[in-house]
Amino acid sequence: MVAMRNSKVIVFLLLYVLGCDATPSNTATGQENSVQLVRQAVFANPETGAPEVSTEEMDFIVSHQSAIVLDTRPHLEWSISHIPGAFNVAPKPGVPMALYTSDVAEIGRLLDGDRSQPVVLYCNGPYCGKSKRVAEELLKAGYSNVRRYQLGAPVWRTLVGNMVIEPAGARYVFEKDQTAVWIDARDTSVFQEGSIPGARNLPQGKVLPGKDVGEVFAAKNDGRLPMEDHNTRIVVFGEDSEQAVEVAKALVREAFHNVTYFVGTFEELDSSINE
Repeated sequence: MVAMRNSKVIVFLLLYVLGCDATPSNTATGQENSVQLVRQAVFANPETGAPEVSTEEMDFIVSHQSAIVLDTRPHLEWSISHIPGAFNVAPKPGVPMALYTSDVAEIGRLLDGDRSQPVVLYCNGPYCGKSKRVAEELLKAGYSNVRRYQLGAPVWRTLVGNMVIEPAGARYVFEKDQTAVWIDARDTSVFQEGSIPGARNLPQGKVLPGKDVGEVFAAKNDGRLPMEDHNTRIVVFGEDSEQAVEVAKALVREAFHNVTYFVGTFEELDSSINE
């Protein structure tokens, strides 16, 4: 009931902000305010005893590395798409998949036994129970600085956008998802020398942030980007992660919400999908 009331309040505030002054000169300001409200929201589910952080707080934690971020989903799911910098550990032995829980003993090894170290848990959004179960077990084991980003991967993907794909995840997607779009962020001359089969070239050097010009705009019109289905999985890679993430950010700004960037080099990606 608390979560339901909180959700209604958030919706009301969003409608109020958007509707309180809808003249053309204030439309942009209203949209910015509404996004800020959503970024500050939490699901408000107190049942685990571990406080929640908002997307805004989570973004700060990730960018400043001020806590250990733990993805409490199965390893393959983590490897396919996770929040940058998030760790993943083995599952608790003997637990069925429907009650999947990360192993507290493995988390202890990750933290070098420091039960006061700040930890933030997340999983698959408001109704996912994985981070709740882990939070309960950590608190019982004496960990004193445990928080949850209960809005999880879906809301992060929507409001922040940057998600990472690991080598094992890239191999899985390449083999299993024939609808995935692979974007090569390297220079066109390098791309033409060879790339991932079926990849499309969107050079990082031609991406202009916040502009309806340049290569991203062209790619929306020439078939390189999946304009008829923005749910399509898009994997961006480049010479390295830094090159790939810039193009991934540009695609997120164009409302593609299933975007990941490869965590390593092109050579590592090529090796991982051809094992």
